[in-house]
Amino acid sequence: MTQYLEFEKPLAEIEGKAEELRAVARENTEMDIEKEAAALDKKAHDLLESLYADLTPWRKCLVARHPERPHCKDYIEALFTEYTPLAGDRNFADDHAVMGGIARLDGKPVMVIGHEKGNDTKSRIERNFGMARPEGYRKAIRLMDLANRFGLPVITLVDTPGAYPGKGAEERGQSEAIARATEKCLELGVPLISVIIGEGGSGGAVAFASANRVAMLEHSIYSVISPEGCASILWKDAEKMREAAEALRLTAQNLNELGVCDTIIPEPRGGAHRDIPAAIENVGKALIAALNDLEGKSADEVRADRRKKYLSLGEKGLAA
Repeated sequence: MTQYLEFEKPLAEIEGKAEELRAVARENTEMDIEKEAAALDKKAHDLLESLYADLTPWRKCLVARHPERPHCKDYIEALFTEYTPLAGDRNFADDHAVMGGIARLDGKPVMVIGHEKGNDTKSRIERNFGMARPEGYRKAIRLMDLANRFGLPVITLVDTPGAYPGKGAEERGQSEAIARATEKCLELGVPLISVIIGEGGSGGAVAFASANRVAMLEHSIYSVISPEGCASILWKDAEKMREAAEALRLTAQNLNELGVCDTIIPEPRGGAHRDIPAAIENVGKALIAALNDLEGKSADEVRADRRKKYLSLGEKGLAA
């Protein structure tokens, strides 16, 4: 059963009525309600088109956080072959909020790394809701080093509210681990391609997304802080999150204007969770296109390409 977001309540009522009609028809085969159900389907389709035609930044936040949205594990299982998971930071522990390993994309060997939020209560607790601890970032650094040594392009799938802010994480050097992961992204001699598949929150996302090419799903978000956190700091009121979302310019469309996001990947109408196979297919096409664009570049050329991207950030927005 689809979980509806706050602004989708009118849609839930229409789709619910259509399903009720069909349930009655299944019990009483003599009733012909297909015409009425089809009319409701069309009404629901038109309303969905209208709702998603021009989403506000806050509504995009809600869609990006939808619990049924495909996560890192879903993309790896659907897009990559011969995936061999690699675990642990060889220092403290294995952080289940970060998964990664060697795989093939379109037949080409790559290293894939991503945040995994989990899809039910048990897995979300195990994955810490996608909030990595220092050992998660150190695992990512280890995998990036391995990829660099063997000339494997690195693909990162970003979906995190932010790095875990707990006491233990701070004691084990959370900020240092994030900084080292960001540094490793920038010094790699192999192509690094990042896709924001849901939330790209704070330094926890930057540590995976300081890439040659950054793509964002149409309704994903990428920001230095969550709208709720920003509202709490600026206005001392988390309920002003809608205003904060507007001010943060955190949507794919905003960030494409500024040059932070290179590619906006279209989502099925109603969000990636309404047609998961189509959303995953679109991400796969974008990844293959980015890999082909960077193929054949030397290590120095790859680093120069990445350096140019980050030194020119904001120029597009200033010119506009």
